[in-house]
Amino acid sequence: MKKHNFSAGPCILPDEVLKKASEAVINFNNDNLSLIEISHRSKAFVDVIEKARSLALELLGLKNKGYKALFLQGGASNQFLMTAYNLLNKKAAYLNTGTWSSKAIKEAKLFGELIEVASSKDQNFNYIPKGYKVPTDVDYFHCTSNNTIYGTQMKDFPETNVPFICDMSSDIFSRQLDFSKFDLIYAGAQKNMGPAGTTLVIVKEEILGKVERIIPSMLNYQVFIDKDSMFNTPPVFAVYTSMLTLEWLKDLGGIEFIEKVNEQKSALLYSEIDRNPLFNGVVVKEDRSHMNATFTLTNNNLKEKFDAMWKETNINGLDGHRSIGGYRASMYNALPLYSVQALVDVMQELERIA
Repeated sequence: MKKHNFSAGPCILPDEVLKKASEAVINFNNDNLSLIEISHRSKAFVDVIEKARSLALELLGLKNKGYKALFLQGGASNQFLMTAYNLLNKKAAYLNTGTWSSKAIKEAKLFGELIEVASSKDQNFNYIPKGYKVPTDVDYFHCTSNNTIYGTQMKDFPETNVPFICDMSSDIFSRQLDFSKFDLIYAGAQKNMGPAGTTLVIVKEEILGKVERIIPSMLNYQVFIDKDSMFNTPPVFAVYTSMLTLEWLKDLGGIEFIEKVNEQKSALLYSEIDRNPLFNGVVVKEDRSHMNATFTLTNNNLKEKFDAMWKETNINGLDGHRSIGGYRASMYNALPLYSVQALVDVMQELERIA
Protein backbone atom coordinates (compact mmCIF):
# COMPACT_ATOMS: atom_id res chain seq x y z
CA MET A 1 0.00 0.00 0.00
CA LYS A 2 1.37 3.41 -0.97
CA LYS A 3 2.14 5.71 1.95
CA HIS A 4 0.23 8.88 2.76
CA ASN A 5 2.90 11.23 1.47
CA PHE A 6 3.04 14.64 3.17
CA SER A 7 6.58 15.33 1.97
CA ALA A 8 7.32 19.00 1.25
CA GLY A 9 9.33 18.13 -1.84
CA PRO A 10 10.01 16.24 -3.95
CA CYS A 11 6.25 16.05 -3.86
CA ILE A 12 3.56 13.45 -4.17
CA LEU A 13 2.52 12.83 -7.78
CA PRO A 14 -0.72 11.33 -9.14
CA ASP A 15 -0.65 7.54 -9.48
CA GLU A 16 -1.56 7.67 -13.16
CA VAL A 17 1.31 10.09 -13.81
CA LEU A 18 3.78 7.79 -12.07
CA LYS A 19 2.50 4.84 -14.09
CA LYS A 20 2.77 6.62 -17.45
CA ALA A 21 6.18 8.08 -16.60
CA SER A 22 7.57 4.72 -15.52
CA GLU A 23 6.29 3.08 -18.70
CA ALA A 24 7.93 5.81 -20.79
CA VAL A 25 11.30 5.13 -19.14
CA ILE A 26 11.10 1.58 -20.52
CA ASN A 27 9.33 2.17 -23.83
CA PHE A 28 8.36 5.67 -24.95
CA ASN A 29 5.58 6.03 -27.54
CA ASN A 30 5.85 2.28 -28.29
CA ASP A 31 9.07 3.03 -30.15
CA ASN A 32 11.16 0.48 -28.24
CA LEU A 33 13.35 3.24 -26.86
CA SER A 34 13.37 4.81 -23.43
CA LEU A 35 12.28 8.39 -22.93
CA ILE A 36 15.64 9.08 -21.32
CA GLU A 37 17.67 7.76 -24.24
CA ILE A 38 15.99 9.46 -27.19
CA SER A 39 17.34 12.67 -28.70
CA HIS A 40 15.94 15.80 -27.12
CA ARG A 41 15.88 17.20 -30.67
CA SER A 42 13.64 14.40 -31.91
CA LYS A 43 10.08 15.27 -32.89
CA ALA A 44 8.79 13.00 -30.13
CA PHE A 45 10.41 15.04 -27.37
CA VAL A 46 9.92 18.42 -29.03
CA ASP A 47 6.21 17.61 -29.03
CA VAL A 48 6.44 16.87 -25.30
CA ILE A 49 8.10 20.13 -24.29
CA GLU A 50 5.85 22.19 -26.56
CA LYS A 51 2.78 20.58 -25.04
CA ALA A 52 4.09 21.16 -21.52
CA ARG A 53 4.75 24.83 -22.25
CA SER A 54 1.33 25.26 -23.86
CA LEU A 55 -0.49 23.54 -20.98
CA ALA A 56 1.25 25.71 -18.40
CA LEU A 57 0.08 28.90 -20.11
CA GLU A 58 -3.41 27.51 -20.71
CA LEU A 59 -3.97 26.48 -17.08
CA LEU A 60 -2.80 29.89 -15.86
CA GLY A 61 -4.98 31.73 -18.36
CA LEU A 62 -1.99 33.35 -20.03
CA LYS A 63 -2.11 32.02 -23.60
CA ASN A 64 -1.84 34.70 -26.29
CA LYS A 65 -1.12 37.41 -23.73
CA GLY A 66 2.57 38.00 -24.43
CA TYR A 67 3.93 35.38 -22.04
CA LYS A 68 6.45 32.62 -22.72
CA ALA A 69 6.76 29.38 -20.75
CA LEU A 70 10.23 27.95 -20.20
CA PHE A 71 11.48 24.78 -18.57
CA LEU A 72 14.90 25.54 -17.11
CA GLN A 73 17.35 23.91 -14.72
CA GLY A 74 18.91 24.87 -11.41
CA GLY A 75 15.73 24.98 -9.35
CA ALA A 76 14.07 28.06 -7.94
CA SER A 77 17.39 28.83 -6.25
CA ASN A 78 18.89 29.59 -9.65
CA GLN A 79 15.98 31.93 -10.33
CA PHE A 80 16.94 34.02 -7.29
CA LEU A 81 20.01 34.91 -9.33
CA MET A 82 18.55 34.80 -12.81
CA THR A 83 15.71 37.24 -12.19
CA ALA A 84 18.12 39.86 -10.87
CA TYR A 85 20.64 39.22 -13.66
CA ASN A 86 17.94 39.87 -16.28
CA LEU A 87 15.88 42.60 -14.62
CA LEU A 88 17.84 44.54 -11.99
CA ASN A 89 19.46 47.68 -13.34
CA LYS A 90 19.75 49.85 -10.23
CA LYS A 91 17.19 49.07 -7.54
CA ALA A 92 14.55 46.44 -6.73
CA ALA A 93 11.98 45.91 -3.97
CA TYR A 94 11.52 42.64 -2.09
CA LEU A 95 9.02 41.34 0.45
CA ASN A 96 10.75 39.13 3.02
CA THR A 97 8.48 36.35 4.27
CA GLY A 98 10.90 33.53 5.01
CA THR A 99 13.96 31.51 4.11
CA TRP A 100 13.44 31.48 0.35
CA SER A 101 12.73 35.19 -0.01
CA SER A 102 15.73 35.87 2.23
CA LYS A 103 17.90 33.83 -0.13
CA ALA A 104 16.46 35.64 -3.14
CA ILE A 105 17.35 38.96 -1.49
CA LYS A 106 20.90 37.77 -0.84
CA GLU A 107 21.44 36.89 -4.51
CA ALA A 108 19.84 40.06 -5.87
CA LYS A 109 22.13 42.24 -3.74
CA LEU A 110 24.95 41.17 -6.04
CA PHE A 111 23.41 43.27 -8.82
CA GLY A 112 22.11 46.44 -7.27
CA GLU A 113 20.37 48.18 -4.40
CA LEU A 114 17.65 46.24 -2.56
CA ILE A 115 14.70 47.74 -0.71
CA GLU A 116 13.04 45.38 1.77
CA VAL A 117 9.49 46.76 1.76
CA ALA A 118 8.43 44.63 4.73
CA SER A 119 9.48 41.55 6.70
CA SER A 120 7.90 39.08 9.12
CA LYS A 121 11.25 38.06 10.57
CA ASP A 122 10.35 39.72 13.89
CA GLN A 123 7.87 36.89 14.57
CA ASN A 124 9.94 34.09 13.02
CA PHE A 125 8.01 34.48 9.76
CA ASN A 126 4.71 33.22 11.19
CA TYR A 127 2.66 35.86 9.33
CA ILE A 128 2.50 37.79 6.05
CA PRO A 129 3.22 41.54 6.36
CA LYS A 130 0.35 43.87 5.49
CA GLY A 131 -0.01 47.54 4.63
CA TYR A 132 3.33 48.02 2.87
CA LYS A 133 3.80 50.08 -0.28
CA VAL A 134 5.79 49.09 -3.34
CA PRO A 135 8.06 51.95 -4.49
CA THR A 136 7.45 53.30 -7.97
CA ASP A 137 11.11 53.96 -8.75
CA VAL A 138 12.34 50.34 -8.70
CA ASP A 139 13.08 47.96 -11.56
CA TYR A 140 10.72 45.32 -10.15
CA PHE A 141 8.98 43.96 -7.05
CA HIS A 142 9.58 40.39 -5.87
CA CYS A 143 7.62 38.22 -3.44
CA THR A 144 7.19 34.55 -2.50
CA SER A 145 3.55 33.44 -2.63
CA ASN A 146 3.83 30.45 -0.31
CA ASN A 147 6.43 29.53 2.28
CA THR A 148 7.04 25.82 2.68
CA ILE A 149 9.17 26.05 5.82
CA TYR A 150 6.98 28.30 7.98
CA GLY A 151 3.59 27.50 6.44
CA THR A 152 2.42 30.97 5.39
CA GLN A 153 0.70 31.94 2.15
CA MET A 154 -0.08 35.30 0.58
CA LYS A 155 -3.85 35.64 0.15
CA ASP A 156 -3.65 39.16 -1.31
CA PHE A 157 -1.05 40.76 -3.54
CA PRO A 158 -0.12 44.45 -3.71
CA GLU A 159 -1.03 46.73 -6.57
CA THR A 160 2.02 48.02 -8.39
CA ASN A 161 2.97 49.61 -11.70
CA VAL A 162 6.47 48.08 -11.74
CA PRO A 163 7.22 44.58 -13.07
CA PHE A 164 5.86 42.02 -10.58
CA ILE A 165 7.95 38.90 -9.94
CA CYS A 166 6.67 35.98 -7.87
CA ASP A 167 8.26 32.75 -6.65
CA MET A 168 5.31 30.31 -6.72
CA SER A 169 7.34 27.15 -6.23
CA SER A 170 5.08 25.57 -3.65
CA ASP A 171 1.58 26.68 -4.65
CA ILE A 172 1.56 27.12 -8.41
CA PHE A 173 -1.52 25.56 -10.08
CA SER A 174 -3.16 25.12 -6.66
CA ARG A 175 -5.53 28.11 -6.57
CA GLN A 176 -7.14 30.64 -8.86
CA LEU A 177 -5.43 34.00 -9.18
CA ASP A 178 -5.30 36.72 -11.78
CA PHE A 179 -1.96 35.52 -13.06
CA SER A 180 -1.82 38.34 -15.60
CA LYS A 181 -0.90 40.77 -12.80
CA PHE A 182 2.48 39.01 -12.60
CA ASP A 183 5.18 39.72 -15.16
CA LEU A 184 7.37 36.77 -14.22
CA ILE A 185 6.49 33.64 -12.25
CA TYR A 186 8.93 30.88 -11.41
CA ALA A 187 8.43 27.55 -9.70
CA GLY A 188 10.58 24.53 -8.99
CA ALA A 189 8.61 21.59 -10.35
CA GLN A 190 9.27 19.32 -7.38
CA LYS A 191 6.88 21.08 -5.02
CA ASN A 192 3.57 20.70 -6.84
CA MET A 193 4.08 19.86 -10.50
CA GLY A 194 6.62 17.13 -11.16
CA PRO A 195 9.94 15.60 -10.12
CA ALA A 196 13.05 17.50 -9.17
CA GLY A 197 15.18 18.64 -12.08
CA THR A 198 13.29 21.37 -13.87
CA THR A 199 11.91 24.81 -13.09
CA LEU A 200 8.96 26.42 -14.81
CA VAL A 201 9.39 30.09 -15.70
CA ILE A 202 6.50 32.13 -17.08
CA VAL A 203 7.72 35.49 -18.33
CA LYS A 204 6.14 38.42 -20.15
CA GLU A 205 8.64 38.97 -22.92
CA GLU A 206 8.23 42.77 -22.98
CA ILE A 207 9.98 43.19 -19.59
CA LEU A 208 13.26 41.77 -20.93
CA GLY A 209 16.18 43.51 -22.62
CA LYS A 210 16.28 46.53 -20.34
CA VAL A 211 19.43 45.90 -18.29
CA GLU A 212 22.76 47.35 -19.30
CA ARG A 213 24.94 44.38 -18.36
CA ILE A 214 25.92 41.51 -20.63
CA ILE A 215 24.04 38.38 -19.51
CA PRO A 216 25.69 34.95 -19.93
CA SER A 217 23.74 32.75 -22.32
CA MET A 218 22.78 30.13 -19.74
CA LEU A 219 21.29 32.85 -17.51
CA ASN A 220 19.55 34.83 -20.24
CA TYR A 221 15.79 34.38 -20.51
CA GLN A 222 15.73 35.78 -24.04
CA VAL A 223 18.21 33.13 -25.23
CA PHE A 224 15.91 30.36 -23.99
CA ILE A 225 12.84 32.07 -25.46
CA ASP A 226 14.53 32.35 -28.84
CA LYS A 227 15.44 28.64 -28.69
CA ASP A 228 11.97 27.51 -27.55
CA SER A 229 13.35 26.47 -24.16
CA MET A 230 15.87 24.20 -25.89
CA PHE A 231 19.10 26.21 -25.81
CA ASN A 232 20.79 23.26 -24.12
CA THR A 233 19.69 19.69 -23.38
CA PRO A 234 16.62 19.96 -21.15
CA PRO A 235 15.88 17.53 -18.28
CA VAL A 236 13.71 15.30 -20.43
CA PHE A 237 12.23 13.09 -17.69
CA ALA A 238 11.31 16.01 -15.45
CA VAL A 239 9.70 17.90 -18.34
CA TYR A 240 7.77 14.85 -19.51
CA THR A 241 6.46 14.06 -16.03
CA SER A 242 5.49 17.70 -15.53
CA MET A 243 3.60 17.54 -18.82
CA LEU A 244 1.72 14.46 -17.60
CA THR A 245 0.85 16.22 -14.33
CA LEU A 246 -0.46 19.26 -16.19
CA GLU A 247 -2.55 16.97 -18.41
CA TRP A 248 -3.91 15.27 -15.28
CA LEU A 249 -4.84 18.63 -13.78
CA LYS A 250 -6.55 19.83 -16.97
CA ASP A 251 -8.56 16.61 -17.21
CA LEU A 252 -9.76 17.03 -13.61
CA GLY A 253 -11.14 20.48 -14.38
CA GLY A 254 -8.07 22.66 -14.02
CA ILE A 255 -7.19 25.05 -11.22
CA GLU A 256 -10.84 25.87 -10.50
CA PHE A 257 -11.48 22.24 -9.57
CA ILE A 258 -8.29 21.55 -7.64
CA GLU A 259 -8.64 24.72 -5.56
CA LYS A 260 -11.87 23.37 -4.07
CA VAL A 261 -10.19 20.08 -3.22
CA ASN A 262 -7.24 21.88 -1.63
CA GLU A 263 -9.59 24.00 0.46
CA GLN A 264 -11.32 20.84 1.71
CA LYS A 265 -8.03 19.25 2.71
CA SER A 266 -6.66 22.27 4.53
CA ALA A 267 -9.97 22.96 6.28
CA LEU A 268 -10.08 19.39 7.58
CA LEU A 269 -6.57 19.52 9.02
CA TYR A 270 -6.69 23.05 10.43
CA SER A 271 -10.03 22.33 12.08
CA GLU A 272 -8.44 19.44 13.95
CA ILE A 273 -5.37 21.48 14.90
CA ASP A 274 -7.63 24.17 16.36
CA ARG A 275 -9.97 21.73 18.10
CA ASN A 276 -7.45 19.28 19.54
CA PRO A 277 -5.82 20.55 22.77
CA LEU A 278 -2.69 18.52 22.06
CA PHE A 279 -1.73 20.62 19.01
CA ASN A 280 -0.90 24.25 18.22
CA GLY A 281 -0.90 25.91 14.82
CA VAL A 282 2.30 27.85 14.16
CA VAL A 283 0.97 30.50 11.74
CA VAL A 284 -1.57 33.26 12.38
CA LYS A 285 -4.89 31.99 11.05
CA GLU A 286 -5.46 34.47 8.23
CA ASP A 287 -2.08 33.64 6.67
CA ARG A 288 -2.16 29.86 6.91
CA SER A 289 -0.99 28.02 3.82
CA HIS A 290 -3.33 25.60 2.05
CA MET A 291 -0.24 23.74 0.87
CA ASN A 292 1.96 23.45 3.99
CA ALA A 293 0.33 23.25 7.42
CA THR A 294 2.81 23.69 10.28
CA PHE A 295 1.98 22.73 13.85
CA THR A 296 3.51 21.61 17.15
CA LEU A 297 2.59 19.46 20.12
CA THR A 298 1.49 21.29 23.27
CA ASN A 299 3.31 18.62 25.29
CA ASN A 300 6.62 17.43 23.86
CA ASN A 301 6.53 14.42 26.14
CA LEU A 302 4.03 13.00 23.63
CA LYS A 303 6.40 13.34 20.68
CA GLU A 304 7.77 9.80 20.77
CA LYS A 305 4.27 8.33 20.96
CA PHE A 306 2.85 10.58 18.24
CA ASP A 307 5.77 9.89 15.90
CA ALA A 308 5.34 6.16 16.33
CA MET A 309 1.61 6.39 15.70
CA TRP A 310 1.73 8.34 12.44
CA LYS A 311 4.54 6.17 11.10
CA GLU A 312 2.57 3.04 11.95
CA THR A 313 -0.34 4.53 10.00
CA ASN A 314 1.80 4.57 6.85
CA ILE A 315 2.26 8.35 6.92
CA ASN A 316 5.44 9.81 5.43
CA GLY A 317 7.14 13.21 5.52
CA LEU A 318 5.42 14.81 8.52
CA ASP A 319 8.52 16.13 10.27
CA GLY A 320 8.92 19.90 10.23
CA HIS A 321 11.80 21.54 8.41
CA ARG A 322 15.12 20.90 10.12
CA SER A 323 15.54 24.62 10.82
CA ILE A 324 12.40 24.98 12.95
CA GLY A 325 11.24 21.49 13.99
CA GLY A 326 7.65 20.63 14.86
CA TYR A 327 5.46 19.11 12.16
CA ARG A 328 4.58 20.05 8.61
CA ALA A 329 1.86 18.45 6.50
CA SER A 330 2.31 19.34 2.84
CA MET A 331 -0.98 18.93 1.00
CA TYR A 332 -0.09 19.38 -2.64
CA ASN A 333 -2.52 18.88 -5.51
CA ALA A 334 -2.04 15.11 -5.82
CA LEU A 335 -2.51 14.36 -2.10
CA PRO A 336 -5.93 12.73 -1.66
CA LEU A 337 -8.40 13.86 0.97
CA TYR A 338 -8.32 10.42 2.62
CA SER A 339 -4.63 10.92 3.44
CA VAL A 340 -5.50 14.05 5.41
CA GLN A 341 -8.27 12.12 7.14
CA ALA A 342 -5.73 9.42 8.09
CA LEU A 343 -3.59 12.06 9.78
CA VAL A 344 -6.58 13.58 11.56
CA ASP A 345 -7.56 10.12 12.82
CA VAL A 346 -4.10 9.69 14.35
CA MET A 347 -4.31 13.09 16.03
CA GLN A 348 -7.70 12.20 17.51
CA GLU A 349 -6.43 8.83 18.68
CA LEU A 350 -3.52 10.51 20.44
CA GLU A 351 -5.98 12.76 22.22
CA ARG A 352 -8.05 9.74 23.28
CA ILE A 353 -5.15 7.83 24.84
CA ALA A 354 -3.10 10.74 26.19
